[in-house]
Amino acid sequence: VQLQASGGGLVQTGGSLRLSCAASGRISSINVMGWYRQAPGKQRELIASMGSSGSTNYADSVKGRFTISRDNAKKAVYLQMNALKPEDTAVYYCRLIGGMDIWGKGTLVTVSS
Repeated sequence: VQLQASGGGLVQTGGSLRLSCAASGRISSINVMGWYRQAPGKQRELIASMGSSGSTNYADSVKGRFTISRDNAKKAVYLQMNALKPEDTAVYYCRLIGGMDIWGKGTLVTVSS
């Protein structure tokens, strides 16, 4: 199983981006998919996660600005990021936990001031 993330890029403060991540291969129907980010010199942190049942969890720093969603049929998870700030600049990773623990390659998000 592999995760392929996309959607990163350069955006101005206040702008929006939508990240996508899709799993290839067979995965458990019961799982959690999430987004993490790692800024230069900082530890990787959980941004948002969503279970296959629909339950969500957000970091306080992104509540009200980011929205996680998923399409179970497509084995995909999305992260809509609005009102972006320079401190959101980081490499964003998706992760799948469910009978396995898989990380996707990161996608860079750069927010200019």
